[in-house]
Amino acid sequence: MSKKDYTNWDRNALIKEIDTLRKRKKYGLVWEDKPEDVVELCKTELPVLEEVKVKEIITNPDKPVNLLIEGDNYHALSVLNYTHKGKIDAIYADPPYNTGAKNWVYNNDYVDGNDAFRHGKWLSFMEKRLKLARSLLKREGIIVVTIDDYEVSTLTLLMNEIFGEENHLGTVIIKNNPQGRSSVSGFQISHEYALFYSRSEKAKIGRLPRTQEQIARYKDKDSVGPFEWRNFRAQYSTESPKMKYPIFVKKDGSDFRIPKMKWNQDKQFYDLLEQPDKTEQISLPVDPNGRERTWKWSIETVEMVKSAEMGVRLDRNKIPSVFYKGRMADEWMLPYTIWDKSDYSASAMGTNLLTSLIGAKKFDYPKSLYAVIDCLRVLSSNRDATFLDFFAGSGTTGHAVLELNKNDEGNRKFILCTNNEINGQEKSLREQGLSEDEIQAHGICQSVTYPRIKRVIDGYENVDGISANLKYYKTIFVHANPTDKNKIALTRKATEMLCVKEDTFDKVKSTEKYLIFRNKNRYTGIIYDHQAIDDFKNEIANVDGKFNVYVFSLGDDTFEDEFGDLTSKVKLSPIPEAILRVYRRIFK
Repeated sequence: MSKKDYTNWDRNALIKEIDTLRKRKKYGLVWEDKPEDVVELCKTELPVLEEVKVKEIITNPDKPVNLLIEGDNYHALSVLNYTHKGKIDAIYADPPYNTGAKNWVYNNDYVDGNDAFRHGKWLSFMEKRLKLARSLLKREGIIVVTIDDYEVSTLTLLMNEIFGEENHLGTVIIKNNPQGRSSVSGFQISHEYALFYSRSEKAKIGRLPRTQEQIARYKDKDSVGPFEWRNFRAQYSTESPKMKYPIFVKKDGSDFRIPKMKWNQDKQFYDLLEQPDKTEQISLPVDPNGRERTWKWSIETVEMVKSAEMGVRLDRNKIPSVFYKGRMADEWMLPYTIWDKSDYSASAMGTNLLTSLIGAKKFDYPKSLYAVIDCLRVLSSNRDATFLDFFAGSGTTGHAVLELNKNDEGNRKFILCTNNEINGQEKSLREQGLSEDEIQAHGICQSVTYPRIKRVIDGYENVDGISANLKYYKTIFVHANPTDKNKIALTRKATEMLCVKEDTFDKVKSTEKYLIFRNKNRYTGIIYDHQAIDDFKNEIANVDGKFNVYVFSLGDDTFEDEFGDLTSKVKLSPIPEAILRVYRRIFK
């Protein structure tokens, strides 16, 4: 990190700097923040959404609407802080790994391994986006961020700072490269990491389906169902001394019994009231290394379930021991922290799958579809969940959401955000004489993300399509200076944002002065001219249903008096002030 030159600083600036240094954390990440063009832009221009209607896909109006937003994810996340604050169930994020191999762009330049500020730029870039993402999560929401060894340590500290170390649910190792990737140290790197963090203590992780290998363990079966024999000795000792008691086991392994005994309160153990006969031996909860453990169940439980759920088997030392029937509660289980399945191969289930969808060499290093599916399962078991991916890339997360819905008839939704980066081809395309629109058609969002989602919905090769709906938006900008003219422009340009916020996309009334949209549950009204309020009220007078109504105001007037007779039917909000309040908080 370069040293600061304080030579020309005035007194007030030095005092402010000293106060900043005093507040600096004693433990955690400290780096020099790097200005970012897309962030600086928001000081003069405000992002809004503009729909690209020709890319709309509607296959079933009764299904939820998914969103694809083309634009820098800082701008998209800023918009979502107005439309979706506290509404997202789970976030999957696959940021640039900062390997030094020119795989990501900062301020229009590739960041390579020779950049002295490579790590600082990456941290500045990630912090801004993760802070915006955090406010989108519900209280019970969870985020997962994938990463590899280049930044896993710094990302962990950054996530601890933003989400809280106490909300670190776990770090999963995913074997995504079975062939291994050579490294300068000589190790063959075959994995990456997935860091799971919750928004609060209310979060609960979901379960994963058992693998066929795990199910195959339960090879025995009785009238109750499949089971496996497990040693009755607990792996660890409990605090209860009453869980340590003698069991008489037949030497030939034919049976066992609980002997007559009496609890000695003073000595805190059982006194035997009988001795084993010559066909029996005493079994105690001591492991092969001589360490004292406990039994799995109390004497009372053993006496209740013995005949049905217990038996004698030879342990690993060929000694007759008590075992119990370990049953598979269901086909789902809490996830381990190491994931190793052939389906997680990024080559087989990422690159090859994407090639079958949109052709070869369109996108580098897509994720395995099945690794993402399992991440989403852990993030939320809610079949109506809304998932956000603000590093959408090839669109694997959207594909995964559609597959989950296909498997269990769920109504999950996705919001994908990605830029339309052209990966260094822009100069070559311009030299070919292509128009700006033709050049943009080669960008990631337009040539990879959208075509993939469309193919999954329509069907490809021998794979049936998945019924779903998609709206495509671009981030555009209006002037930030809060003049009356700019406020009017922002209000007009905010129509799509309001439809996204309210999830109402079906236009039922359109005039120059107001619009009305609906979904199957409610309506949204947008009034651009307060003089049209009476006309709007007449229009909705005989309409059954609730209305969220946005009324243009140069100030913060919601015109509640004008709607006093409709308070049970209408909820009012001023625009653009409600939007500007959010942007003032973000862009301060």
